[in-house]
Order: sequence, then C-alpha cells, then structure tokens
Amino acid sequence: MIFDKEGTTTTVFQEKTTLPTFLENLKKGYPKIKHDNIIVNLFSFGKLTAGNVLEFLDISRTHRASGKSFVLVSNKVSYDEVPEEISLVPTLQEAKDIIEMEEIERDLGI
Repeated sequence: MIFDKEGTTTTVFQEKTTLPTFLENLKKGYPKIKHDNIIVNLFSFGKLTAGNVLEFLDISRTHRASGKSFVLVSNKVSYDEVPEEISLVPTLQEAKDIIEMEEIERDLGI
C-alpha cells in the first residue's frame, strides 16, 4: 500500500492486488492517515462495480464523521450508481477540488 502525503491530504493506492486485500490493507494503515483528508485511487483495478465501491462505505462514514474528506477516484463506476454518502469522482484533480471545497465549507461552518 502506498501513501502519498501532500499537505493535509493523503492519496492511497496499491498496484497488483485484489479489492478485498486493498480494503484490508487500508483498514490496517488507517490509523496512520486518519487525521488527513483521504483520496483513494482505484485506477489499478481493471474491473470495478458499484457494489465494490459500497465496500468503502463504512470507512467513508467513519472518516467523514471525524470532520475530514474521503474521496474515491475511479472512472469505472459513475457517481450516479452510488449513494450520496460516498464521494466518487473520475479524476485525481476532481478529488483534490472536492477536498478543497469541503475544507472551505468546514472553515465557514457550512
């Protein structure tokens, strides 16, 4: 598992792994990054479904409840296919933009 920290945001990715292994590694590594905004890069997964994305729901809820952003990045699943509780975007730049907007909203108390 690779953690790429940039300011208050950490991008998480892992190549050549299965989704269950990735999720397990993310949960193990979570204490190291729980105080950061998190971008989970899912581009290394050739096949990805809305059901696969839903497997991130618990960790997303936990992280957002702590006042931080949690954004998944994949162009294999449309954001229309997943609940609003999950932030899913097709590019890393959009993930960074969402985090920036959410940080502004938190600063303004929105």
